[in-house]
Amino acid sequence: MSKKENIKEEEVINEQETVQTEENQEVEAEQTKEAPTAEELIQVEKDKFLRLFAEFENYKKRTSRERVELFKTAGQELMTSLLPIMDDFDRGLAEIKKTKDKELLKGMELINDKLKNTLTQKGLVAVEVNAGDTFDAEIHEAITQIPAPSEDLKGKIIDCVEKGYKLGDKIIRYPKVVIGQ
Repeated sequence: MSKKENIKEEEVINEQETVQTEENQEVEAEQTKEAPTAEELIQVEKDKFLRLFAEFENYKKRTSRERVELFKTAGQELMTSLLPIMDDFDRGLAEIKKTKDKELLKGMELINDKLKNTLTQKGLVAVEVNAGDTFDAEIHEAITQIPAPSEDLKGKIIDCVEKGYKLGDKIIRYPKVVIGQ
């Protein structure tokens, strides 16, 4: 080899050593910067623990609220399927009252009262609607509007076509009403 080639090789080797030295210094500097103290590690773990604990507490509260809500409305499907039967009982009682058979009327009233009392004990409550009440779209369902018989009945309930019911605080069937216009 010639002297020029030797010099070039030495220069390349020196450059490589310089680059490696600089890289080693950067890695050592990063390692010294990244090494957290024991207090910092404790603080990080403490923060993780507190977040996990708070998340678990929120989970417990949410599931307990959902469980209470489920118990309150557990019978909602059954109640809504029994509502047409209650309507039929009311219509049947109205027709039986027109007849002169008092014993039949008494028997039907006993059965009707027992059914209503049982459902009331389970949380079912009828939504009170009277003629002349102010119409509220959040509570009532308007099925039609008719000309008001008097000026004071405009925008008010004229007649209730179908009763509404609540289960606890939740309305499971809105009362269907006729409004005066």
